[in-house]
Amino acid sequence: MRILLLGNIAGFAAALIQARDAMQFAPQFAQLAAVLEPVLLLSLVSLYALSKWLARLRYGLGIAVVMLLVAAWTALALSFGTVVGEELTPFAVARAWILCALLSAFLIAYFYWRRRAFSPALTDARLQALQARIRPHFLFNSLNAVLSLIRSDPKRAETALEDLAELFRVLMQDNRRLTTLADELALCRQYLNLEQLRLGERLQVEWDVQAMPGDALVPQLLLQPLVENAIYHGIEPGLEPGTVLIRIARDRDQVRLLLANPYHPDHHHRAGNRMALANIRERLALHFDVEASLATEVVGDKFEIRMVLPYRRQE
Repeated sequence: MRILLLGNIAGFAAALIQARDAMQFAPQFAQLAAVLEPVLLLSLVSLYALSKWLARLRYGLGIAVVMLLVAAWTALALSFGTVVGEELTPFAVARAWILCALLSAFLIAYFYWRRRAFSPALTDARLQALQARIRPHFLFNSLNAVLSLIRSDPKRAETALEDLAELFRVLMQDNRRLTTLADELALCRQYLNLEQLRLGERLQVEWDVQAMPGDALVPQLLLQPLVENAIYHGIEPGLEPGTVLIRIARDRDQVRLLLANPYHPDHHHRAGNRMALANIRERLALHFDVEASLATEVVGDKFEIRMVLPYRRQE
């Protein structure tokens, strides 16, 4: 999508520069598009087909192969124009080659600098910083739940401490890596066990995970902050018992997640909710770029979070 968008913007700019007046712009852009669009689409298809092979080449050699592919598709597009009866002057041929070469160089430079901007060191540092935002109130709530049980129910307190120890273990891991959805869901259940001790019957959880792909890879601590938000903003402000719905299913090459909780419009702690959602969005972007999305919506008396992830699993 980025290549198509940037390529067409470049073609628009080139037509705008070459046209002498508004009347010439449309035919000028159409003439450029007749070569540009086939070259863009054919290049994308061939790059996708050869992506695994290209990934094994040295960077400089890979760039050379890409430029040769673009040159070949440009020659084919020009030859097709000749076949259908369009007369091409040597100047028009040279212009097409130069424009495609310049556009290819620009796109390669764009992706190179984008890769540098999301270099491993920077990404790791940002993920660690984002992860650090989750820990304080997450551990604070868990410890309070355990402390409330130490005298009244030592057995349950012991079980809760075991769950808390497991949560600590996950927090101490290298959270820059992805984990399986099954492990993430198990961690989420342990967190909910701790919250159940604190909230009792006020917290009801409805699970709909029969169609969940347990081997799907997701960022660690992806669900727990969302569930914590659902409890803080949906269960705690209400006087009556409330239900948190967690639905996860696979849809072809995607994983779809729905989390719903009661909505209280008079609850005034939305700033923390926005920060947590922004946190999750940025982590998804760092791991999956535009392949993942997160959207929120108020449906009646429910606040819903809908997340879409690419279905990836460990090879």
